[in-house]
Amino acid sequence: MLSGAGFVAAEDEAQELLDCAALRGEPLGALVERRLSGEPLAWITGQTLFCGLEIHVDRGVYVPRWQSEPLARRAVERLPGTGIAIDLCTGSGAIATMLASSRPDARVVASEIDGRAVECAAGNGVEVYGGDLFDPLPPAITGLVDVVVGVVPYVPTPALPMLPRDTFEFESELAYDGGPDGARVLRRVVAESPSLLRLGGALLLELGGDQADVLTHDLSRFGFRDVTVLEDEDGDVRGIEATLGERK
Repeated sequence: MLSGAGFVAAEDEAQELLDCAALRGEPLGALVERRLSGEPLAWITGQTLFCGLEIHVDRGVYVPRWQSEPLARRAVERLPGTGIAIDLCTGSGAIATMLASSRPDARVVASEIDGRAVECAAGNGVEVYGGDLFDPLPPAITGLVDVVVGVVPYVPTPALPMLPRDTFEFESELAYDGGPDGARVLRRVVAESPSLLRLGGALLLELGGDQADVLTHDLSRFGFRDVTVLEDEDGDVRGIEATLGERK
């Protein structure tokens, strides 16, 4: 049924649903119907894989995408063994979990504005704080952070209708809407992160389209240097990496 409905990984998804039905004792047909309606597979099974880690995902919480995995891995490379990292808009806590798993002696904190996601991330063992971007984070880490990473909302408002049909039938616009050019929240992160980062600390943000160019002036203005555009295998822009230096 999944294959006939056009699901790309139909066989893999079918196996996950079979396993879920067996584990929970739920009717397989009901689970399949939920998936056919477009409900995210992770909401049905309650979990997804991210960088090889099993992440619990509650219903209603943004589902981490594989496209964010290279950003997470790069964040790990920039995080010292006993350093401090911030994961913004953590959702289920996937990136924070990846960082903590890879750097067990580091401190990884996260923020999230969606209350359901805060509970989900906490359930995944993340030190998560509810609130907007940097606002709820502990003052004690100010100026000491080695890495700020985030998959913040960056889809331009006019482009929202072009997202997959099931996206807003289930997931909230809150996780996607980045304003007219998609850079509204990105600009805020660029402007606010220098007060948390140490000199030489890294900023890594997921973005797309021409947003790397859009942020060029802001990055320079707030003291970032060595800006690198991160691309996927197809050459599509997926993110930026920048290092905090002295302001000019």
